Amino acid sequence: MMQALFYTGPDRLEIRETEVPALGAGESRVRILATGICGSDLHAYHGHDPRRVPPMILGHEAAGEVIEGALAGKRVTMNPLVVCGRCDYCLEGRQNLCSNRTMLGMNRPGTFAESVVVPDHCLIELPEDLEPVAAALTEPAATALHAINRLERSLARPLAEANALVIGAGAVGLLVGLMLRQRGVRRLTLADTNPLRRETAEKAGLTVIDPRDTAVDADSIEAVFDCVGASATRSMAIQAVRPGGAVMHLGLQDNDGPLDVRSLTLKEVTFLGAYTYTQNDLRATVDLLASKALGSLEWVEIRQLADGADAFADLAAGRTAAAKIVLTP
Repeated sequence: MMQALFYTGPDRLEIRETEVPALGAGESRVRILATGICGSDLHAYHGHDPRRVPPMILGHEAAGEVIEGALAGKRVTMNPLVVCGRCDYCLEGRQNLCSNRTMLGMNRPGTFAESVVVPDHCLIELPEDLEPVAAALTEPAATALHAINRLERSLARPLAEANALVIGAGAVGLLVGLMLRQRGVRRLTLADTNPLRRETAEKAGLTVIDPRDTAVDADSIEAVFDCVGASATRSMAIQAVRPGGAVMHLGLQDNDGPLDVRSLTLKEVTFLGAYTYTQNDLRATVDLLASKALGSLEWVEIRQLADGADAFADLAAGRTAAAKIVLTP
């Protein structure tokens, strides 16, 4: 038996004893050392994701140690996307779009548990000096990296020379900001309405505004990252982007409201989406985290798995300044 944090219905989580799942062919059992709470986990927690059916174990951002399987004894992070390796997308190296993908914490048991069963091809070995809590940031940081790389290819000049705006200073938005700074972007602003998230971004050394008090000039930004994905932030992004610029849509808060395609057309804006990451993105992100190029990770808050229900409630209510809460069993 093992302990796991189960999603049991809208706004309800509880620690339960559950059977340790058996290993299948080509699978490993990983003892979880650290696992982060994602925005998509919060979305499911509120009952807004029909793909995540209670009772189930959420969680997909994790680092741990292999206790059974091909890499037994090795510390690893994992790609939570379980792909087929045979479809056109997999063969093109775009495994994140695999036609047959499943996912930990969605339609497979997730990482809010003492251990998780993972296909061997999803495991990524960690360098010795990368701590589990930092390694648990691999998944959200790879999401940021994938988006930045996609947007950079659409710009007319090097990203480091661009004026950039990141809307939303949650975990992914903060990581986008830190990566842009690491790449030499100097004209960089984050925008968030939550004072605790603004405080966290400021402590990380980033320039951050409350867009309700400080307006972003229209047609002024070459590279806009919408890390919220709400009707209001889409409107803000399209208004702020300059002619010939690019908008990267990363957030998935809602699908409401109109999209100003007239402005996109008349300003010849490149409007992009980015979904998760590839295995190469994850490996590059492990190297980036191990190099400590993103600076101090003091903005990460560590709590026990047993306190997971309270952590979700605090995140949902905006009661914590942490951009990321990582649970440790």
